[in-house]
Amino acid sequence: MRRAIFPGSFDPLTLGHHDIIMRGITLFDEIIIAIGKNADKKYMFSLEQRIAFIEESFKDVPSISVKSYVGLTVDFCKKEDANFILRGLRNPGDFEFEKAIAHTNRKLSEIETVFLLTSSGKSYISSSIVRDVIRNGGDYTGLVPDSVRK
Repeated sequence: MRRAIFPGSFDPLTLGHHDIIMRGITLFDEIIIAIGKNADKKYMFSLEQRIAFIEESFKDVPSISVKSYVGLTVDFCKKEDANFILRGLRNPGDFEFEKAIAHTNRKLSEIETVFLLTSSGKSYISSSIVRDVIRNGGDYTGLVPDSVRK
């Protein structure tokens, strides 16, 4: 069984995340979308809302599930018997940041990180941009899945 963890805060889930997950499920038997809890971070959406957004978005894909976790992603991978971490890359800055994390994770465990490039039409979308658009009353509907628009 090829099980991957797709970690993040998903505050909120974006079309960029959705793109990586749907393309990733063609590579893995199962993907667990893992919402990391960080007590020092202020979220726009509650954990319950973020879980609901994700569950609704992927309700028709039984091989995709969502869970939350605290601590190191590699420890969560071990707990869930996942041998892969799935990550999306939007730009060269993402690559440099994610590369350092992937090397650290590999040093701590045998878990491989698999990178997918975000589709070109979605590479500009980030959760922080979506939050800024929402805060300022802008139209964010073209940036997020239907489940977040409700």
